[in-house]
Amino acid sequence: MKYALLSVFDKSGIVEFARSLRELGYSIVSTGGTFKLLKEHGIELTEVSEITQFPEILGGRVKTLHPHVHAGILFRREVPEDINALKTHQINAIDIVVNNLYPFEEMLQQSKDDATMIENIDIGGPSMIRAAAKNYKDVTIVVDPQDYKYVIQRLQDGTLDEAYRRQLAAKAFSLTAYYDGMISSYFNAQLGNKFPEQFARPLKLKAGMRYGENPHQAAALYQDGFQPAQTCFDFDQLHGKEISYNNMNDLTSAVMMLKEFERPCAVGVKHSNPTGIACDDDINVAYDKMIACDDVSIFGGIIALNRAVTPHIAERINTMFMEIVIAPDFEPEAFDILAQKKNIRLVKSSNLMQAQFPDLKYKDVLNGTLLQENDTLLYRSFNVVSKRQPSQKEMDDMIFGMKAVKHISSNGVVLVKDESTLGCGFGEVRRSWAVEKAIERGAGKLSGAVLASDAFFFEDTVELLHANGIKAAISPGGSIHDQAVITLCDQYDIALVFTETRHFRH
Repeated sequence: MKYALLSVFDKSGIVEFARSLRELGYSIVSTGGTFKLLKEHGIELTEVSEITQFPEILGGRVKTLHPHVHAGILFRREVPEDINALKTHQINAIDIVVNNLYPFEEMLQQSKDDATMIENIDIGGPSMIRAAAKNYKDVTIVVDPQDYKYVIQRLQDGTLDEAYRRQLAAKAFSLTAYYDGMISSYFNAQLGNKFPEQFARPLKLKAGMRYGENPHQAAALYQDGFQPAQTCFDFDQLHGKEISYNNMNDLTSAVMMLKEFERPCAVGVKHSNPTGIACDDDINVAYDKMIACDDVSIFGGIIALNRAVTPHIAERINTMFMEIVIAPDFEPEAFDILAQKKNIRLVKSSNLMQAQFPDLKYKDVLNGTLLQENDTLLYRSFNVVSKRQPSQKEMDDMIFGMKAVKHISSNGVVLVKDESTLGCGFGEVRRSWAVEKAIERGAGKLSGAVLASDAFFFEDTVELLHANGIKAAISPGGSIHDQAVITLCDQYDIALVFTETRHFRH
């Protein structure tokens, strides 16, 4: 006699699957709610307590944790000692195990109380799944209702071979690893353990990518299952072809920049660096200021807005090639204008400014992965260290500049005027080179500009500021050259602020 053990929380398709197994000559063993459901549908089966000769106890916490279950699953058909053990103890071999787990993830997304979370930690399920997956050479483990039809088809065709069972086992171990990752993340979050000794991150495949950074690299997008649903970004692609790996990377950078600002704001991004950032009371003006910063490099880039896209903005976007436009909404006329282009991706995120990024960032390095907190602090202090006090307008631009420079590649600086970037310099190994690039890109518009730097600078930067008429700067400070820099700024009547907060981004 062939036996199949069915014990599932998600009961979709289980009645039809059980009926097909019966038609193929399998005896069904089941538990709790699964047993009741199958019985109600007229399927002949046996309750697991009849096999174990032990009742379900502790409110269902203990029902399959029994040698008659696990020996039946782990039985190696080619090992004489195993054969004799089953005969001696009158244990039936179990050939198929069908199980999915208590809905810990769903309860987490519903923000259930701790007692509910604890009761939704499955014990018997993972034990059965792991046992069956370990013994895949002889046992078929099914954890996904989507696989029911394929298993039945292979049973009918005689193609339920060891290679396919190994695939199912890999899927089963991935499920239990993900499940345990969710649970460990929950406990560590409750205890405030950001960096526990062992770290398991629960990631679930969300989408395949056509390719990675380059066409010869495979790629996929995974979602962090532990991130609460209410904090996730609500992306709705309204138009255009599939979003690529590079698109997603740039889209993330654009949204991170955008979320620094509350006023109407426009951000342009190319290769994860801003081509321009600007704020204004009018989103149309903010967009025009952002484009004016660099209307060439934005070609093939991403536009992010924290207000609805207007016809004015749509008309201007349509004059150039753009990969993605993301905004909380699109005015109907604006959408119609943009949708005339087949390849542009139009993405609506209704909670763009309310959603949150996870607390930790991950980066693979030699022999491991680096974890760090996201850079959420703007500055620890705002110390005017020069003789000249900056004006209120200069201070506003300094704060704007620090918000912008947080998101460019180090070494990096931005030149700002009227809460708009005039020129960006990023990714240089010498800071003065970044300053030169920013000045070059902002040429002709530098009167009244402010420099923001992601880390301290030396006298060579002050000389460049003076030579180009820039009269205010903000940086973290912290160099042994600080006093020389302050002295030189005083000589040139440049207002200088130190924040004591560095913003490297590598």
